[in-house]
Amino acid sequence: MQVYKAFFKVIYKHLTQIMIYMAVFFGLTIALTYTYNDPTDTNFTGTKVNIAFINHDKNSELVEGLKGYLDKNTNIVDIKDDTQKLQDALFFKQVEYIVKVPAGFTEGLLAKKQVQLEKTTLPGSASGVYVDSLVNKYLNTVKTYNGYLNSAPMEQIVSYVDKDLEQKADVKLNVSMAEKSTKEKCQFYYNFLAYSIFAILILGVCSVMIVFNNKDLKKRNLCSPTKLKSMNFQMILGNISYAVLAWFVMIFASIIMYGGFMFTARGLLFLLNSLVFTIAALSISFLIGNVIKSRAAMSAATNVISLGTCFISGVFVPQELLGKTVLTIANFTPNYWYVKSNDIIANMINFNMENMTPIFINMLIMIGFALAMLAVALVVIKQKRMSY
Repeated sequence: MQVYKAFFKVIYKHLTQIMIYMAVFFGLTIALTYTYNDPTDTNFTGTKVNIAFINHDKNSELVEGLKGYLDKNTNIVDIKDDTQKLQDALFFKQVEYIVKVPAGFTEGLLAKKQVQLEKTTLPGSASGVYVDSLVNKYLNTVKTYNGYLNSAPMEQIVSYVDKDLEQKADVKLNVSMAEKSTKEKCQFYYNFLAYSIFAILILGVCSVMIVFNNKDLKKRNLCSPTKLKSMNFQMILGNISYAVLAWFVMIFASIIMYGGFMFTARGLLFLLNSLVFTIAALSISFLIGNVIKSRAAMSAATNVISLGTCFISGVFVPQELLGKTVLTIANFTPNYWYVKSNDIIANMINFNMENMTPIFINMLIMIGFALAMLAVALVVIKQKRMSY
């Protein structure tokens, strides 16, 4: 296994450059982990709005029931029944909603007449819509009971209404805020991993290929007792070993940072997706290594290709913020499909085959990139061999 050993001797000589890319990657991801702010809960929560309640009707059970229901769900501010004071309170947002019960409202409702409450609210106010829904819910329930229980006293109807409106549904979130935070951190980690793994593979593979593709060394190797088939096998084995080792180092850090999350269905999909991308990046690196001829070109290829593909594919900027033309170009890079799969994995709720099918399709596309780049690389190698 002389070729295999020589492969890693060359890698060892360029270990400092490789470690720089790893250090940058780990530095940024660890900094994100400790400076990341937990996402705020954007779910709907009931808000108590300040309102004024003015009664021009008699103090009936209906009016008292309505006022009591509103008092449970809003803050009733005590303001004198004066037009100027009520307008001032609304202008200065001491209250956001004024409800007035007109005279004869209770009798009109019991007689099934078209009666309405008088309201004053801020134009376009969301709180106004909210209080409207509360008032309508209460009065519509009263009308329903009044329609079916004609002989029942209002006191009994109000008790039924209060009992019905006290019923509430308990809502439980399937994803906790802590899990959401870990998921978003992990998504960033694995998106950014595309840049580091790409740069590390290009740098390492190109370093070795520049040495082994040296004309004089190549001719000497062809004259050696080691068969060409054995040399090619050891070279392939060295490339695969190097790629798997680099991938393992990257994902091992994520296992340390995110712990058990990496062994959930979501975490394992992140790992599998990154492994498939590593295979695609290795094939591209192998092709580049057989095309370039100098170390200066190697450094340029490492920065231009790894950075360029990551910028247009959504590694540094979310794909939804990129233009249509940019994304069309990014379709021709494995980075795009890798990040797209990460986005699907991060936002997935049910891990069934139907939901995971797009992820596996994206992985197949990345494998297709790997096979296509490998085929081109083999053609390049054959052309070079014929020129010797």
